[in-house]
Amino acid sequence: MEELIKTCLYDKHISLGAKMSPFGGFDMPIEYTSIIEEHNAVRHAAGIFDVSHMGEVLIKGTDAEKYVNHIFTNNVREIDAGQILYGMMLYPSGGVVDDLLVYKKSSDEYFLVINASNIKKDYNWIVENSKGFDVVLENQSDLFGEVAIQGPEAEKMIEKHLQIKVSDLGFYTFKELDYKGRTILVSRTGYTGEDGFEVYAVPEVIREVWDILVGSKEVAPCGLGCRDTLRFEVALPLYGHELSEDITPVEAGLSMFVKLNKPEFIGREVVQRQKEQGVMQKVVGIELQDKAIPRNGYDVEMEGVKIGYVTTGYHSISTDKSVCMALIDSQYATLGTEVDIRIRKKTFKGVVCKKRFYQKNYKK
Repeated sequence: MEELIKTCLYDKHISLGAKMSPFGGFDMPIEYTSIIEEHNAVRHAAGIFDVSHMGEVLIKGTDAEKYVNHIFTNNVREIDAGQILYGMMLYPSGGVVDDLLVYKKSSDEYFLVINASNIKKDYNWIVENSKGFDVVLENQSDLFGEVAIQGPEAEKMIEKHLQIKVSDLGFYTFKELDYKGRTILVSRTGYTGEDGFEVYAVPEVIREVWDILVGSKEVAPCGLGCRDTLRFEVALPLYGHELSEDITPVEAGLSMFVKLNKPEFIGREVVQRQKEQGVMQKVVGIELQDKAIPRNGYDVEMEGVKIGYVTTGYHSISTDKSVCMALIDSQYATLGTEVDIRIRKKTFKGVVCKKRFYQKNYKK
């Protein structure tokens, strides 16, 4: 068994008494006080997450824009330097290699942020598909630490305690700036449904940023437990759950991030056909009529026959409802359709509903 990787903030988590657990090969904090308390801190004030486990890849060269568009479902030609796009890298089958963020530094330089559990796989995929393109690739995952500051008070807390201006950043934009003589990259995306910022820098700077914000007592340290409950409530997908090698972006309901207005990209033929002809299965929301909690992998049934499975399920903290996202046969995906979810040996009634269980509060 491989030894778990520790982020640059590992000792900070231990000193705060965090409950630690393996995630994507890293030893990560799941919670400090409680998932509910941390979840509510982000919904109503501000929380800070260690996301140093995320991967970063730099792509530069004269063919950088052409190459990124070749491996990415969204269209980077449509954005300006300083903007960010969300999208996927696909296999030729249309299944998902990973979902990621692409930061456009210039048409010759792109910064990709990928999921921690997929760093090695993703980088190998990026290298393998770069043949014939004039690009230089750098896996910079070990160079950066990263924190995410999320919540309605995030902007105020950053400007107050770090003394840097972030109010000029629009949604899905970024900038590089000087922080005490060192370069940091700050973006405004978020993965919680609330206003949020990400700070990328060398590990010693990230440690300093963490100490300042957590030390202020106005920004709550938050673990991956509430990161999952927060993202789930606003229907943000998680790789391995709502997206995978076996689930395409169209099946996941993420067609808006698949742009067919460019010459080509890997997996285009399959997703184009799915967008035109429809799909056999879809990710939907389901609200249970009981307090039972559906979990990943539980069967969804119709009259005793399996029609799909739960991808993510919780008792929603913000809405006080038992809800889940599930991949089910498309014929049952109409809003209002009644289904059964098998939880251990019993079934519980549920109704197909919108996947977004809580309204996003991003700054537009």
